[in-house]
Amino acid sequence: MKIYHHIDEFTAIENAVVTIGTFDGVHIGHRKIIAGIKELAAASGGETVILTFFPHPRMILHPEDEGLKLINTIHEKAELLEQLGIDHLIITPFSRDFSNQSAEEYIRDVLVNKIGTRKIVIGYDHHFGKDRQGSLADLLRLGPVYGFDVEEIPEQDIDDIAVSSTRIRNALLDNDIEHANSFLGYEFFITGKVMRGDQIGRKIGYPTANILIEEHYKLIPADGIFAVKVKLKDQEYKGMAYIGQRPTINGITRNIEVNIFDFNTEIYGEQLRMEFYHYVRGDIKFNSLDELTAQLAKDQEAVLKLLV
Repeated sequence: MKIYHHIDEFTAIENAVVTIGTFDGVHIGHRKIIAGIKELAAASGGETVILTFFPHPRMILHPEDEGLKLINTIHEKAELLEQLGIDHLIITPFSRDFSNQSAEEYIRDVLVNKIGTRKIVIGYDHHFGKDRQGSLADLLRLGPVYGFDVEEIPEQDIDDIAVSSTRIRNALLDNDIEHANSFLGYEFFITGKVMRGDQIGRKIGYPTANILIEEHYKLIPADGIFAVKVKLKDQEYKGMAYIGQRPTINGITRNIEVNIFDFNTEIYGEQLRMEFYHYVRGDIKFNSLDELTAQLAKDQEAVLKLLV
């Protein structure tokens, strides 16, 4: 897959089969659309193109809303789309100027002149252009004018899936990991760098890797203990993750840590991927480190049963 970080980096191709969207989560609903453009491209000898945006439009149009957290970082999204076999991914920097294009300007200047769209697959409720006034009706009206066909994903097909990025975000924030994963079609994951902590876990027999998530907009599940699998240097390990402020030691900052089972290698500075399988319990303040240690032994036993 070729990645372009601005529409101007892309040279129009002869037979582009296109879809547009933020694709946060690259979930099973998105995959239905992606399967559609791949099928059309294969039938017509074309190439698949996804036009997405970064930052997320809500971050630019509603900067006062600091609560938006995304299921994927832009790098994670690109990785997932590449796995699905997309030919071209255009990551357009979203700005107010970009959002102020009229529907026809957007179709003519971006979809036709910049990309070379011959077929576009779009959901029935997709909107674009200034004040989101552009719609499927505009694409159908202007398709014959500019020489492209429009394939609609019907409302019934999308409603049958009954999934949205918002629904998945809410499930993750409620620690309903299993439902979130079923909507995604894969295990929700985070990627980050291993940083040095205060090594309290090591002192009580449960050393943890402290994970730094550099992207402030990345969604993190609610506090608690989770059954996870860790991918590091092409190896996979079972583990239990902790998210929270470590109330037993009167912690102040929110930490993301993972105890990797059967592992004792120094990995400071390494990139780690952690996949969430199950929620085990909420965060608890214990009266002593001994009580915490005893509970961690029970947590580990529970996690091993969940990850069989």
